[in-house]
Amino acid sequence: MTITRLHAVHALLYFIVSLLSTALIFFVLGAPFAAAMEIIIYAGAIMVLFVFIVMMLNLGPQAVKQEKQWLSFRMWSGPAVLAIVLITELIYLLTRYPGRMTGRGSVDPKQVGISLFGPYMLGVELASVLLLAGLIGAYHIGRRSKAPEPDRGKS
Repeated sequence: MTITRLHAVHALLYFIVSLLSTALIFFVLGAPFAAAMEIIIYAGAIMVLFVFIVMMLNLGPQAVKQEKQWLSFRMWSGPAVLAIVLITELIYLLTRYPGRMTGRGSVDPKQVGISLFGPYMLGVELASVLLLAGLIGAYHIGRRSKAPEPDRGKS
């Protein structure tokens, strides 16, 4: 429903629901800290940022018309084939290796911190700069230019 909604705010709300379900999967697999981080960072902070950007852009009816054009069968055929391939691969892995897909341990905050600020530190910093650049770009796209004041017969 995230992909098929015509209104961007509705799509974002459905995306938050999917992120919450991902957090639930993390919790079931034995990673409660990763589930909490998923809720706090993605479903909380980043999605609120997206909602603010959508509201700031305020595209209106022309965006709905463009999205209706994007929902044609021709535009969906490629992603549908890729989704079928991914689902087939997931089913194959689940049937071939059933024991390896269950959570056997717990991920604690120390392990997450070591990973984020160890080998993946550059990726985390680049992601934060990318989010900042997206926010600044959305601000510049969405800001309204001031209409020139009418000339009132200066003397």
